[in-house]
Amino acid sequence: MSYHIYGIGNALVDKEFEVDDAFFKDAGIEKGMMTLIEEDQLATMLTTLTERYGLKKRACGGSAANTIIGASYFGAKTFYTCNVANDEAGDFYIADMKAAGVDTNLGDDRDAGVTGKCLVMVTPDAERTMNTYLGITSELHSNHIDEEALAKSEYAYIEGYLVTSEPSRAAAIQVRELARKHGVKVAMTLSDPAMVQFFKEGVQEMVGDGVDLLFCNEQEAKLFADTDDLETAIEAIKKVANTFAITLGPKGALAWDGDTLHEIAPNSVTAVDSNGAGDMFAGAFLYAITHGYDFAAAGRLASAASAQVVSQFGPRLEAEQHAPLKDVL
Repeated sequence: MSYHIYGIGNALVDKEFEVDDAFFKDAGIEKGMMTLIEEDQLATMLTTLTERYGLKKRACGGSAANTIIGASYFGAKTFYTCNVANDEAGDFYIADMKAAGVDTNLGDDRDAGVTGKCLVMVTPDAERTMNTYLGITSELHSNHIDEEALAKSEYAYIEGYLVTSEPSRAAAIQVRELARKHGVKVAMTLSDPAMVQFFKEGVQEMVGDGVDLLFCNEQEAKLFADTDDLETAIEAIKKVANTFAITLGPKGALAWDGDTLHEIAPNSVTAVDSNGAGDMFAGAFLYAITHGYDFAAAGRLASAASAQVVSQFGPRLEAEQHAPLKDVL
């Protein structure tokens, strides 16, 4: 079996809630960012959120997982390396990935522990704020890598969130090195402004001597390049990425194919929930470029798919929502 995309990233079970801005003030949470929390904090927060707002949605998540599932639903052959525990949430996660047609390294011989969980809080302005307890996903190690599957892939896709844990960062770096060894292209996402802001050295270590394709949003690009100017950030990113895509929110996106900077027009939608938008952008983009489409076409599909995600609740689309989006190709 060969794959279009081999992903590595966190495995988290997402629990989504619709909240108001007042909640962040009451709970002392920084809006719009991903913050790591401990298990006891998660339990307290979960109780408070459930009592105050009620659970809106539960889904298997993790940034790269959302990307890989999106690519799979479009028609890509995908593999995902991650780590879940031998618990109910782990069983749920594996079943969800199988249903999406994604091959994984996961089996019945999983370690005891707690599967990672992410509380996703969405405000009326559609912005997502996340509090994450990594659990066993922080113990994602190099021995979870399936080198055989990686060697038979067109792209390796590395999640920037892996920077927060020493073992998972080392595993991400090993995926990059193994990809190089086997002639597999390396794609990476910066994942979140907080990763670039607070773990910059680790992020730079993961990027290493450069990647083939980098995904980020405008804020992450500027933080990565230490600048407030997008043009300056673009030039800095060209030094570490052969190609890249920078999402600009409602302004669309930019995609650099190594020769031309393509301006990707936005799709005008009423934003409901921005959670998963960047993940879907990457998934659609990777599907397109591994299926013979150029960066302009890949950008069109990615823009349409991420707009669809933003217009509804939850980080992903239903399986049947993917095929009609291909009309833009």
